[in-house]
Amino acid sequence: MRQGPVVRRRQLGEELRKLRLASGLTSRRAGELADWHQSKVSRIETGASGVKPDDVRLLLDLYAVTDPQLRTLLETLAGAADGGGGRWWHAYRSVLPPEYRDFISLESQANRVRSMETSVVPGLLQTAEYARAITRATLEELPETTVDQLVHVRMTRQAVLRRADPLQLSVILDEAALRREIGGTRVMKAQLRVLADWAALPHIQVQVMPFSAGEYVGLAGSFVIFSFSTTSDLDVVVLDHLASSLHVERAEDLAVYGTAFATMQTLALSPVESLDLIAGIRAGA
Repeated sequence: MRQGPVVRRRQLGEELRKLRLASGLTSRRAGELADWHQSKVSRIETGASGVKPDDVRLLLDLYAVTDPQLRTLLETLAGAADGGGGRWWHAYRSVLPPEYRDFISLESQANRVRSMETSVVPGLLQTAEYARAITRATLEELPETTVDQLVHVRMTRQAVLRRADPLQLSVILDEAALRREIGGTRVMKAQLRVLADWAALPHIQVQVMPFSAGEYVGLAGSFVIFSFSTTSDLDVVVLDHLASSLHVERAEDLAVYGTAFATMQTLALSPVESLDLIAGIRAGA
């Protein structure tokens, strides 16, 4: 079940409506300037129909939107990331399912990510060997060449943490993910060391939810919240499942996940305490 495109379509339509109103154009006038029927503008704005990246660019030109980051984000929401050869993941279309491409496109445009993980270290902070072990375990039938490609994609994704204006990453990680020995002792010790290295950077915050915290809201499942510097109205929550991903779109649902993450931050160990626990587990591994 792929729900990401539907979410993007509705979000995109609402954002385009706001930009049209800010430009002072009616939907009828916008349609005339674009040489469309008025109903097309209305269908786009309500999410009733899809919209091509070229159409988005035309509307943004009509609405005098010049912010390059906003333009790129809205084109991504229209599906430009899946179809555009300029995106690095385009070369891996044959091995990346649509849900994963959706995820990477959002990650590449976000300025902040909040990630809650109950079982494994988040992909952005994984080592290649750790990622390989997880890929082999969850996708057993894949040939080795495909596994190599998927691991390379995961490592390439980490570029968002190394760019000049790096992604701001906040992670809540269940203690179970630190103690589950993925790939054997050597691989796990290396992963814990790299995790600590990442967590020491100013734009990355890792907090461990200790076993002593008992039950907490995050036990219901892992999730990721993408936020964008251009507007909070385009925030997206992604819930990952083994064979699909679900994108949460309603404002009230987004608020629930944001509140849940903030609550878990107060229950989890502090970043310094978390680093100490990671070091202790690695030393005892």
